[in-house]
Amino acid sequence: MPNSFQAAEPLDRLIPEVKDHVNRLQQGRHHDPYDFLGVHKIHAVQAGSSQQWVICEWLPTAERARVKLLQEDFIDLLRYPDSDLFYALLNEEQFHQLPQHYEVQWCEGNGEWHKAESPYTFLPQIGELDLHLFSEGRHWHLYEVLGARVMEVDGISGVRFAVWAPSAERVSVVGDFNGWHGLRHTMRVLGGSGVWEIFIPRLQLGDLYKFEIRNRDSGQVMVKTDPYAQSMEIRPATACRITESDYRWQDQSWMQARGHSDWHKAPINIYEVHLGSWQKDDDGNFLNYREIAHRLVEYVQWMGYTHIELLPVSEHPLDQSWGYQTTGYFAPTSRFGTPDDFRYFVDHCHQNQIGVFLDWVPAHFPKDSFALGRFDGSALYEHEDPRMGEHQDWGTYIFNFGRNEVRNFLIANALYWVKELHIDGLRVDAVASMLYLDYSRNDGDWLPNKYGGRENLDAIEFLQTMNAEVHAQAPGVLVMAEESTSWPMVSRPTWMGGLGFSMKWNMGWMNDTLSYIEKEPVFRSYHHSELTFSQMYAYSENFILPLSHDEVVHLKGSLIGKMPGDDWQKAANVRLLLGYQMLHPGKKLLFMGSEFAQWGEWSESHSLDWYLCDHPLNRGVQLFSREMNRLYKEHSALHQRDFESDGFSWIDCHDYQQSVLSFMRHSDDETVICLFNFTPVPRENYRIGVPEAGEYLELINSDAECFGGGNLGNGGHLPAQEGDWMNQPFHLDLTLPPLGVLVLKRKD
Repeated sequence: MPNSFQAAEPLDRLIPEVKDHVNRLQQGRHHDPYDFLGVHKIHAVQAGSSQQWVICEWLPTAERARVKLLQEDFIDLLRYPDSDLFYALLNEEQFHQLPQHYEVQWCEGNGEWHKAESPYTFLPQIGELDLHLFSEGRHWHLYEVLGARVMEVDGISGVRFAVWAPSAERVSVVGDFNGWHGLRHTMRVLGGSGVWEIFIPRLQLGDLYKFEIRNRDSGQVMVKTDPYAQSMEIRPATACRITESDYRWQDQSWMQARGHSDWHKAPINIYEVHLGSWQKDDDGNFLNYREIAHRLVEYVQWMGYTHIELLPVSEHPLDQSWGYQTTGYFAPTSRFGTPDDFRYFVDHCHQNQIGVFLDWVPAHFPKDSFALGRFDGSALYEHEDPRMGEHQDWGTYIFNFGRNEVRNFLIANALYWVKELHIDGLRVDAVASMLYLDYSRNDGDWLPNKYGGRENLDAIEFLQTMNAEVHAQAPGVLVMAEESTSWPMVSRPTWMGGLGFSMKWNMGWMNDTLSYIEKEPVFRSYHHSELTFSQMYAYSENFILPLSHDEVVHLKGSLIGKMPGDDWQKAANVRLLLGYQMLHPGKKLLFMGSEFAQWGEWSESHSLDWYLCDHPLNRGVQLFSREMNRLYKEHSALHQRDFESDGFSWIDCHDYQQSVLSFMRHSDDETVICLFNFTPVPRENYRIGVPEAGEYLELINSDAECFGGGNLGNGGHLPAQEGDWMNQPFHLDLTLPPLGVLVLKRKD
């Protein structure tokens, strides 16, 4: 039978401050509920009486409640008048029958009973070292501390929640397990760290949750998603999901090789993909990560790419943002499945020798009220001054890179993707906007640094630290900068004064090349330097040559749509452009759809126009792309010395009148000759100098019939003839096809 023993003394007399505790709990203003809730010894006991203890539980949705003792007995809890406080007074005998983590049972209005151990009987689960490292901005595994962690404490399973909110007066966990009631599971703050924590027993995987935060100055109450959540609801819902991975990786050989790879000399040919629009199912819905994995890997292998680069897959609310308005930095978007489904995607790529890069966005974050913006009612993750904390172009907030905890959040996030989710590289978006305090700002709209300059010193330190830690903790992982200015030494080590990136996108090459190729051929002779200028700086950084998604959206048109001429010439120009990209020094990146010359501008709302691959012109471009990818991987001259000037030499860079370009690519054991005719006029008996005698094989001709060309060429091979030409001892007389690319190599 339930034991309903209660001491005769009123609770107010035994605990004089009880009304203050109750008022603060009722108002949602109690910053340390552990000081009152749980079981506590009563010190104000009258002389001669036995010792007493009090159990206090705050149960806003309960009508009745009781506590279970060791001997299967119960103690009924009384409701404190006009409040949600339930309590019981215990004598010494009852106290010794009370488990350390006693079970509370409560009945709600529907008559249903619930039970769980009291959260307020558990000691803090986050150590002082964790808090110290976080305050210094050096806790690289912070995702194992903050957020929602499934764990077992004293033999009891549950979830530890922790969140950083230093300007909060009260923080609670709300979720479907407590009716989203902000006064049910109030957290405790851990000293002056600003970190709030609670361990809640008996929660289930898949339970939804958020944090309810009350600002201590304004009293504003906000409901926020967990910045460290590793799984979230599918949009438009925004709740976080309790998750724990049981995925068993099968990519051990890939990961071991990654740590010892000499990527500088390896072929890196990246296929840039937006998962939501690469392909959809027959009803126009998103595919699951696992479905995409099999389809995409099969295609990427057939085409011959070495890596896939994903537009951001961190959780985001708006499809039209393509992932660049991130709200869940640690959560792969639920649009395509669970976090373990994403792990399967990466694993399947690795098992098939395909690397996976991820677009990563630390430059800014959206102002959505449920996410990071004004997280605890103050400018926590962003800078307080809008001249440093708001991005005018994108209507977003800018991270406060000068705050230790913010830098730690971002660096731990980078390490999470590469260590926990096995991502092989991060492409850092909009680096220029981070480096310059006056980026896209008018005079008077920005604040100089302490030396009076425009450089963002805090952002520089953040980037250098992030790159150093990623390279140190995940050897072989690449970090690539989308940086559009002439900032020096972006891809040079931090110990040299560089930013520490592995590679940098060559935006200058991209802009010059597209500007040139979009012109009518009759005018190209006047702009020949747009092709040759890149060699003036090609080895100042480790460059990637991008033809990215940014070039086929926002009314810029598709690659083939940019080209002059009739349809045949447009396709030939695309082949010429792709050939020039693959043969120019630097690693490669091409956005999906461009490899088969999709006519329409890319849209995230529908799948690529795959039916075009059945059309001869588009199929020809696709087959040419495939053959160039194969050539690039198989011939070391085309990738081994991408970052070294001795891997390249001009044959003739001056033939602007005929708009012809010719050069050689070199490796330790071969030389490949590359020729480009940027006009629709065939060039008969075109002479170039070559270094050695012998027969030269035509490795590829973009005008071959199988590529949709006119089949004008040199019969597959050419004999070199004696006679100096262009400072070479031998020469070739050959035919250059219109708008064509030729690749030659001396027969061994």
